[in-house]
Parts: sequence; C-alpha cells; structure tokens
Amino acid sequence: MAMGAAAPSWAQTPLRAWDTHPDGYPVTEAMKSFISEVEASTKGRYAIKLFSDAVLGDQAKAVTMLKAGEIDVAEFNLGPLAEAAPGLQAFNLPFLFTDAPHMFRYLDGSMGDRLSEKLKASGFVVLGWYNGGSRSFYCANKPVARREDLNGQRVRVQQSDTYIEMVKLLGATPVVLPYKEVLEGFRSGTIDCAEGNLVSYESTGHYKVAKYMLLDQHMISPEALVVSTKLWNQLSAEDKQAFQKAGKASAVLMRSLWEKRVVSARANVAKEGVQFFTVSDFSPYVRRMAPLYKKYTDNPEVRGDLLTIISNQ
Repeated sequence: MAMGAAAPSWAQTPLRAWDTHPDGYPVTEAMKSFISEVEASTKGRYAIKLFSDAVLGDQAKAVTMLKAGEIDVAEFNLGPLAEAAPGLQAFNLPFLFTDAPHMFRYLDGSMGDRLSEKLKASGFVVLGWYNGGSRSFYCANKPVARREDLNGQRVRVQQSDTYIEMVKLLGATPVVLPYKEVLEGFRSGTIDCAEGNLVSYESTGHYKVAKYMLLDQHMISPEALVVSTKLWNQLSAEDKQAFQKAGKASAVLMRSLWEKRVVSARANVAKEGVQFFTVSDFSPYVRRMAPLYKKYTDNPEVRGDLLTIISNQ
C-alpha cells in the first residue's frame, strides 16, 4: 500500500442556516459570528452555510424546511414560536415591558428555560434570545405627543388580532396593509400613522413622509436563534455545549449591535427633521389595554407567565 496522508477520523457535516435579513443587519451579523464560533470550537466538524435575506423563502417556508431537515439553523420571530409554546404569547402584548433588558430578565432566566423546553418538543431548540426591537407610533399629519393625539387616526397595522385590538383600544382606527405598501399609504392618504421599530422606520424611508414619532415602545418582543430538534438529537454532548455557548455569545452580540443601530437610526432621522415625543406616564395606555390582557389571562396556557410579568412590574 502506498504511504500517504492519513484520512481524518471524522467527516465534515454540512449544515444550512436561514434568516430573513440582509448582510449588515444585526441578526445576520450575529448569525455569522455564531457560525464562526461553532466551526472553530468543533474544529471544523461542521460547515454551516448561511442563506440570509430570505433567499430560500419566507419565514413560514423556513419553519417547514427546519422541521423537514432541509435547513438546520434559523432565526425566527415570535409567530411560529408562540404557536409551539403558548406562554410566549405573553411576550407579544403591548405596554408589558419598559425596555429590552426588562424583557430579557425573564427570557434569560427560569421562564425562558421552561419555554425553551416546550419549544424543543415542537422541533425548535433555542440557542439564544435575540432582540426583536421596540415598536412605536409615527404619524404624518400632526404631532403625536400623548395618547389622545391618536384619537381618530388611521393607523396601519399588520394582520394581527392583538395589534388591531390595541389600536382600537387606544382610540384610533386600525388599517391592515401589507408592509411594502405603507409608504404609498402615507402618500395617498390611506393612513395617517403606522408603527414599527426605529431601524425599519429609517431603512424603509417612512421617516420622509411621517416625521412625528411617539416613542411609546408599545411592543417589545424577542426573537430566537434555533436549531432543529432533529439536528440537536444527533449532536454529541460536547458539540451541544459548543452550539449552546456560540448561541449565547451571538445573542449578546446581536443585542449590542441592535442597540447601536437604534442609536444611529434615531440620530440620522433627527437630522432629517423627525420630531420625537416621549411618554412620561404609561398608566393611561396600560389601563386601556385591560380588555386585551383579560383575553390572555383567561387562557390557562398563558396566564401564569403573564401574571408573573405583570406582578413584577
């Protein structure tokens, strides 16, 4: 037998990762960091290729692909996760958290561990909780400095019962409109206001037609970096530890990148004439949400987590 280089004792495992954001976006950059750390800590036993910007399909398709084993790693918002772990619905209610650190106190603790166990049974293994951003209202026709300024305003919302009910309870009129049509909705007069996070507000150019933002941060929601339960069950104990460590590190990085992006977005739009209004007293907003909260406290799968959060405000 001819002498040659010895073959490696392991075969490299190719994996596929998905997210919906472009290069440079905090989620995508954090996932790149996760991939590099996994590959380094496992000495190249895994080669993970990232398909960003939803090139493999939208989130609904990516969920199906993850469960079918067609992709292995993904970053999802609360939609599919809350279906699998109803307790997460408590994290998609308005005026519940004062800021992102407040929210992460629960997700980084025992409540997050318990929700992660439920998700694992449904095909998702959470490696890190990402920041989904805080959403606020912005309007085109007049300043919105307090809750009463929303009275009668036509506010664009996504197709969500929670968002529709929230806007109604605040005294405004919800208008369901695809996100890509919001800019034209402002220009045509179909809507007076919309809501979203500061980063998207800047990147979409919405600030050019809606220059009044009420920084009420009515929704502060998490997202999650996950791997499929199918992949997880195939990993050795050593590799599971490597994936978990890389996931937690990527979550810390993502949160930091996001906060920096928010600061720069606010500074950029302020230079373009956007006026910001902060909320000093949230009690009028919270009181109006009572009927919406009741729907969830009546749900035994959500009640416990929601009451824990409310009682520790």
